Amino acid sequence: MKNPLFLLWIIGIVAIAAVPFAMPSLQLLVSFAMAKGLGVLGVTVLLRAGQVSFGHALYFGISAYAGAFLMASMPGTDFVIVLIAGTLGAVLAGLLVGLFVVRYRGIFFGMLNLAFSMIFWSILEKFYHYTGGADGIRLPRPMVLGNTLDHVQFELVLFYTAVVLMVALGWFTTRWFASPVGQLFQTIKTNETRLEYLGVSPRRALLSGYLLSAVLCGVGGVMMGMAQGVVTPEYVWWVRSAEMVFIAVLGGAGSVQGAFLGALIYEFVRTYASVYAGDIWQMILGGFLLIIILFAPGGLIAILNSLFNRGSGKGGTGK
Repeated sequence: MKNPLFLLWIIGIVAIAAVPFAMPSLQLLVSFAMAKGLGVLGVTVLLRAGQVSFGHALYFGISAYAGAFLMASMPGTDFVIVLIAGTLGAVLAGLLVGLFVVRYRGIFFGMLNLAFSMIFWSILEKFYHYTGGADGIRLPRPMVLGNTLDHVQFELVLFYTAVVLMVALGWFTTRWFASPVGQLFQTIKTNETRLEYLGVSPRRALLSGYLLSAVLCGVGGVMMGMAQGVVTPEYVWWVRSAEMVFIAVLGGAGSVQGAFLGALIYEFVRTYASVYAGDIWQMILGGFLLIIILFAPGGLIAILNSLFNRGSGKGGTGK
């Protein structure tokens, strides 16, 4: 409650929950934004430790493909099982890759993540008979608690599941940052040497956050796959990873709320800019980010915090 944005955060959740009834035409777009926001939250976790991953779409894609492979081999699998299987795929991959990349920092950390992501992208592209190549794999509509739903009903279930996951995982991540483990993790950014003097392994601390980031990206990826109904290698392409970093900076690097706010703004700007300015929508997004970096390096969340503090008299020069 001490956070001036707490009330706005609650209002925003209620407004999003009302979208299927108030503005049904935006339901799918908001579903995409929430799924992508979960992936961005994974990148945001690493930013708290001062590390930037240029390949975190790897877990976004692995989870989506895990769900697709499960549905292909076991048609009629329940929605919850697909979600769990996709997340477990991301966790396993995060553990295997994380044990290697947590040895490095800075640009080496970022580029190694990118390298693993591009290796997986190449596998998806080349093993056409198993992965569908550039065409991807269709992810059919799963059952929900043993019931077969039509398209409209399933999209509604998917939407509110995304809302619940956004709130639950956002809350969990916030609490994790405040926990002793999360505090140790964030110390990597400020004074990693101090952790070593305390007898704490920086690699182990970074690995804990890395696994959390992989889980968040994995949940977002499998949700996006079920929302789109098809999974392609584009899920792990380097552009998707850069997009996540872009959104994290746009919303506010290191901010939980900023991850979802940035994802919503990004999806709306990209969608409508591509419709009304099809040839220059990338320039519009780039210009938007440039303005944020130059005039509000703390992102959209910093702008909102500043407005709230100014409105409450905290941002003044004093009496």
